[in-house]
Amino acid sequence: MSQAPTKAFASQADLTDKKITFEQLSAHCWAYTAEGDPNSGVIIGEKFIMVSDATATPDLARDLIARIRGVSSLPIKYVLLTHYHAVRVLGASAYIAEGATEVIASQGTYELIVERGAQDMQSEIDRFPRLFRGQESIPGLTWPTMVIGDGKPGRQGSLTVDLGGVKVQIWHPGPGHTRGDTIAWVEEEKVLFSGDLVEYNAGVYTGDAQLEEWPATLAALRELKAEAIVPGRGEAMKGNADVNKALDYTHRWVTTLFEAGKQAAAANMDLKAAMAHTRQAMDPVFGHVFIYEHCLPFDVSRAYDEAKGIKNPRIWTAARDQEMWNALQA
Repeated sequence: MSQAPTKAFASQADLTDKKITFEQLSAHCWAYTAEGDPNSGVIIGEKFIMVSDATATPDLARDLIARIRGVSSLPIKYVLLTHYHAVRVLGASAYIAEGATEVIASQGTYELIVERGAQDMQSEIDRFPRLFRGQESIPGLTWPTMVIGDGKPGRQGSLTVDLGGVKVQIWHPGPGHTRGDTIAWVEEEKVLFSGDLVEYNAGVYTGDAQLEEWPATLAALRELKAEAIVPGRGEAMKGNADVNKALDYTHRWVTTLFEAGKQAAAANMDLKAAMAHTRQAMDPVFGHVFIYEHCLPFDVSRAYDEAKGIKNPRIWTAARDQEMWNALQA
């Protein structure tokens, strides 16, 4: 009997460009989304502009800059890194060339760049060939010029940036997608830029996650009672009811995944058996969404590790990616 073919690695088969949407959510807040690709947010004040999540490459960043220039000629002064993943940060040099003077990140994000940024860069370039077209324009790792907080969750380490006519609050609400996740919150307009702490109708990547703590962080975000959200992936959500849909979606993914991981670990399954066990819970609910098959083996690996007591996620390298994929997605 012939074996079924191995699925194409990660997103290597995803080569079709997505439709980009640049939409205004409130007086000063904009969303840059692309059918499940990584999102960015833009906050345009009366003096300065802030971009939340810098995109994967300078080429992609220049597309966002062009869209910003369609509505404002003000200087782009600030770039926020909501976390350290290459697909979110390696476009930052384009904003610096445009005049950005501050690249903001949390203490946890800075530590993760030091600890594993180089390995993550190569890992993600191999996973996402479409998003990393033009990778030769990337000058290297993106380093923050301003590091906020002390790594502990909460507003005590927060930063407030005045863009002129609008203030942006930036802080680390708690671990989840990574241990350094950072949000931007425009309180006067009730708009939340969550990074990958929140997703909607797309795969929730948890390969570097703190799964046990993530639901409490989502609960803290829910308490903001946002009226709009730019999630890490998926469409921008407008109205508190739809914001809560995105929070509920992410909560369901994280808790379903981690519960399956704990069950697999308790039963002393091997990782391949854990993958099959997790599919029984995840496939019927999430199997149709964009980037699901890419995320799931990384997610199962992390859930199984955390359930086994590995609190600090093991570093993904290009070699480990391929080894895991060949074991779980054949």
